[in-house]
Amino acid sequence: MSSLFSPDLVRSKTGIILMNLGGPAKQDEVHDFLLRLFSDGDLIPLPFQKYAAQVIAKRRTPKIKEQYNQIGGGSPIRKWTTEQGTAMEKILDEISPETAPHKHYIAFRYAHPLTPEALAQMKEDGIERAVAFTQYPQYSCTTTGSSMNELYRQLQEWDPERKMKWSVIDRWHVHPGLVQTVANHIEEGLAKYPADKRDGVIILFSAHSLPMEIVNKGDSYPSEVAATVEAVMNKLNYKNSYKLVWQSQVGPRPWLGPQTNKAILGLGENGYNDQLLVPIAFTSDHVETLFELDLEYGEEAHEAGITGLTRAESLNADPVFLQAMADIVKAHLKETAPEGSSPISKQFSIRCPGCTNETCMNTRDYFRQ
Repeated sequence: MSSLFSPDLVRSKTGIILMNLGGPAKQDEVHDFLLRLFSDGDLIPLPFQKYAAQVIAKRRTPKIKEQYNQIGGGSPIRKWTTEQGTAMEKILDEISPETAPHKHYIAFRYAHPLTPEALAQMKEDGIERAVAFTQYPQYSCTTTGSSMNELYRQLQEWDPERKMKWSVIDRWHVHPGLVQTVANHIEEGLAKYPADKRDGVIILFSAHSLPMEIVNKGDSYPSEVAATVEAVMNKLNYKNSYKLVWQSQVGPRPWLGPQTNKAILGLGENGYNDQLLVPIAFTSDHVETLFELDLEYGEEAHEAGITGLTRAESLNADPVFLQAMADIVKAHLKETAPEGSSPISKQFSIRCPGCTNETCMNTRDYFRQ
């Protein structure tokens, strides 16, 4: 089998699997991406899920294709994740030589490379020490939870003898490196406004929304996103007014609000022209930032006469963030090295109070061993 992620076949001591939603790299991948997405009951629970997903994917494909066409034809998330993972490897080899060499693998939930592709490469490389590193800073059963459930299911086939020793980084929403990077990008964004207007800029932290039925089951995502926001604003000494808003609602069911676009327009109506959008739950640019925030909401704001709407840069390949990724993994490897230490966090060990998904229980049982 040829390598899927690297031209070399050097056997690595520590494998780090970067888990994220992913995105279609080209137009002909859009339908299958949407089908996988809407088939995932962890993310969007639907009645008659299998059949509803087929109908929704078919109906939405032309619209989503056009969105990707407007941002260059495909999602850049794989490019950014590869760049982040490669840089993280190099830093880790320097700061954690006892666990070196390190190699990253990408496991997207709905686009290639999928989890089975990552596990196939890890098996070929002979990985025995493996870290599941979520690329969602804040935990949700719809994102990290779904990726972990899929990893558990696929490991039954790819590693039935459990030769890989796993541990899990399930959240890192207030890590100093993450907070510092976001704060730096906000400072850079504010610096683009005239000096006499900077103090009046409203900072809008925008995160992907959740269906309220997921929130009401006890999902920790809203509180963890809010914790990230508070940590960032504390770093900035609360020098600007700010709001936490939510984007990417799909379908007629109730979702967590207020919606980002409605918040932008509502603030504009109340006389707040200068607004800085900050993506707070994404580790890189993709369609939610490049199309939804920049183009769709930007156009709505322009039509409403709001001329001061801008966006802070995403994390992407910021050196401070790349160092943070390596620091997170190094600390995790150190914490999970002693005999008898738990390979999962206390927070990941418990399910949502209203959870009825048996796979969630099986996943936690599997990774805590």
